[in-house]
Amino acid sequence: MEILASRVLIRPADLEESLRFYRDALGLAVYREFPGGVVFFAGQGLIEVSGSSSAPATPATQLWLQVRSLGQARARLAEYAVRVLRGAEREPWGLDEMWIADPDGRRIVLVEVPEDHPMRRDTRWD
Repeated sequence: MEILASRVLIRPADLEESLRFYRDALGLAVYREFPGGVVFFAGQGLIEVSGSSSAPATPATQLWLQVRSLGQARARLAEYAVRVLRGAEREPWGLDEMWIADPDGRRIVLVEVPEDHPMRRDTRWD
């Protein structure tokens, strides 16, 4: 099987509220719009917010989004009163993470890679 493209599908309880969250609060750029939904750029991936669902968000599915600055992200999210589940902390694996929730309660981890983290350098030459 050859995979040519992929995206995460989100079926929110309130489509318009979720579109405002992903477009305005998170500031994701629009890849494609169609009747009943929008596909957003999310770094190297895509997130489609479309349709609706009465099923609650499950903790088994979460989003991981890397940002340049958690401080800047936190300031932007405060403007939109985004629910912060856990403030920024350095994890044992060396990444700085902050947890937020989308309008359906879906957990989103925002990650900043510190300057000295191995993900920031080419370890082939160490």
